[in-house]
Amino acid sequence: MDNLRGAMLMVLAMAGFAIEDMFVKLTSDALPVGQIIALLGAGGGAIFAVILRIQGRRLFSADMLSGPILLRAVGEVLGTLCFVTAIVLTPLSSASAILQATPLAVTLGAALFLGEPVGWRRWSAIVVGFLGVLLIVRPGLEGFNALSLFAVASVIGLALRDLATRQVPRSISSMQLSFLAFIVLVPAGLILMLAAGTPAAMPGGAEVVYLGAAMVIGVLAYYAIVAAMRVGEVSFVTPFRYMRMLFALVVGIMVFDESPDTLTLVGAAIIIASGVYTLWRERKITPRPRRGLSKPGLPG
Repeated sequence: MDNLRGAMLMVLAMAGFAIEDMFVKLTSDALPVGQIIALLGAGGGAIFAVILRIQGRRLFSADMLSGPILLRAVGEVLGTLCFVTAIVLTPLSSASAILQATPLAVTLGAALFLGEPVGWRRWSAIVVGFLGVLLIVRPGLEGFNALSLFAVASVIGLALRDLATRQVPRSISSMQLSFLAFIVLVPAGLILMLAAGTPAAMPGGAEVVYLGAAMVIGVLAYYAIVAAMRVGEVSFVTPFRYMRMLFALVVGIMVFDESPDTLTLVGAAIIIASGVYTLWRERKITPRPRRGLSKPGLPG
């Protein structure tokens, strides 16, 4: 029963993140990307700041200047900037499909930089999964969209974030990490606006609603992930993260009139299958604790 509850919470979280992406894409018609990111960072940071104060915890501590925290912030900024840019400039369905390669990139990075053992089966799954990404991006072929490389860059950033999270001092709470993850987006968004030469725009009533909904739903989705990982077994609950792809497809088709082609769908299926297999092998070889926490951040 706990596993079923955990799976349901994870599915709800993935639906929430897909809806959050929808509101971000809708807002981009009136606001520049940098401003959207800065506003989301400020709103999300404020929500987690209130939660931390209610819990009686400090917002900042000296440990936040450690190498892993700073590296994690870099990955958070890179991943969020690139993913928001990807969903604004490219179809939501294809950007979300490429994002599903993040767990494969984390496994690859753990093997290369953290010395974690990876057998030939998982190496094969990683290679096959990245071939799925190539099917979606199609470099050098007809249908190649250079803007889809933003989604690829977001995978690199989010993988860096997750790898750095493994080295974060235990004195830093998950809520503090979440607060920091949103706050660093404020200067990043402002710098992006300056670099791109895009002035701030006054959001209309619709944009205010969209941004407010994105903030609230994003935070609720994050809490749903935390609850899911605490209620159910990690090995059972984690694969349900890939439901985000299904929700993104539904949103893309129904809201944005997207028509993902066969190669995109095949590539997404390959990425998801490779990711699920990699997770299964990892849990089989190295059993993990039953309860855990998700990695906070906008893309989820």
